[in-house]
Amino acid sequence: MAEYASYALVLFALGAYVALDGYDLGIGILGLFDRSDERRKEYTELVATAWDANESWIILAAVILWAALPGVYATVLPGVYLPLVVMLLAFVLRGLGLEMQSSAADYRRGWGRLFGISSLVVTLCQGLVVGTVLSGLPQHGGVFEGGALRWLTPYSVLCALGVTALYLLAGAAWLQAKTQGSARRRAARLGRPLLALTVAACLVLGFGLEVADPQYFRFDQPLRAVLFGLLVAAAAVCGALAWYGFGKEPDARPFVAVLCAQVAGLLALVTATAPVVVPPDLSVHAAASPTGSQVFLLIGVGCCMPVVLAYNIYAWWVFRGKYRPPAPAALAVPAEPVATRADLTDSQVSAAESGVGTLARRVGFTVLGLGVVAVAQDVFGGQGEWIAPVSLILFSSVSLTAWLVGDRRAAAAGEFDLDQAARR
Repeated sequence: MAEYASYALVLFALGAYVALDGYDLGIGILGLFDRSDERRKEYTELVATAWDANESWIILAAVILWAALPGVYATVLPGVYLPLVVMLLAFVLRGLGLEMQSSAADYRRGWGRLFGISSLVVTLCQGLVVGTVLSGLPQHGGVFEGGALRWLTPYSVLCALGVTALYLLAGAAWLQAKTQGSARRRAARLGRPLLALTVAACLVLGFGLEVADPQYFRFDQPLRAVLFGLLVAAAAVCGALAWYGFGKEPDARPFVAVLCAQVAGLLALVTATAPVVVPPDLSVHAAASPTGSQVFLLIGVGCCMPVVLAYNIYAWWVFRGKYRPPAPAALAVPAEPVATRADLTDSQVSAAESGVGTLARRVGFTVLGLGVVAVAQDVFGGQGEWIAPVSLILFSSVSLTAWLVGDRRAAAAGEFDLDQAARR
């Protein structure tokens, strides 16, 4: 029974991640298609309040899965190495773009685009991984036997598009709940079309799963069939409530309805597939670690879970209510006497002119990112000599592009001009 408790914890952590970080990713993607820099700034400020807490759930799910169900790791990871590595790199770039954008006084399109594109890449990669797992992986004795591109299938591509639609819907619902003015009106206007797109994607993926998934669904069991039907009906009711709630008060109704629909949909999927974890026949019992490891894990996670929940609840409580942009007067910087070169020490002038601090920070970011890639390849490597070079080239090129674009915009804004900086 311990393995099923661990499996329930994995599902809880994954569900929390989809529900919480899903709207973050959706907001990032929505920002790519918004022409208003003012609204884009609001989006990034909203995400910056809790994105790190939201992403902690996927780390918790990965740890539980690795310790409790190592058979899943041994089967799934070799089949989805490339989208997982790309997702990890996109996570790094997404956090970089968000933090740099949030620390700026106004909207910086370079960092904003980096945040939005990274959010889209993360979402697509997650959909590819989910679609690959649902459509089954070739295995023998818990060992993956497919090729490096086994993750690229028609069903996985459709699943990536479906996850993108779901995250966009969650992002629009969250924006209606947390913003006001034009941002709220735009979110309410987008809500119903995105809901219709998500429902269509769910229908296609649901009926397509019967073809793509090689396992046999045991709907001949009355309890399973009834429970699955009730969960699908609950998801449909929640979708109807979300449709009715977009553009109407209370503004939080669509997000709550979308959240409940996500939970019902996840439980319906588990009801249809359990106890199989990885199709066609890798079950929870076959993939589980020894009982002693399970008990140790449950005790450890039981101690950590209240801390993670408390952190999330505290973040939500602190930033509750509508987001209100600061008044223009609050952004004004008091006038100060113009500093001359005589007022600055030689070391200050040297640092300002050479930008040593900026250079050191950016080089540090790049080195840190490359270190993350190196560690990831050491952990996940062995399934193709070309994966590591491709990952390094991808991360290096994106980092260098973000660096050059940021420098170019900063130079155009006069941030490297000592006299202009002193007048601010």
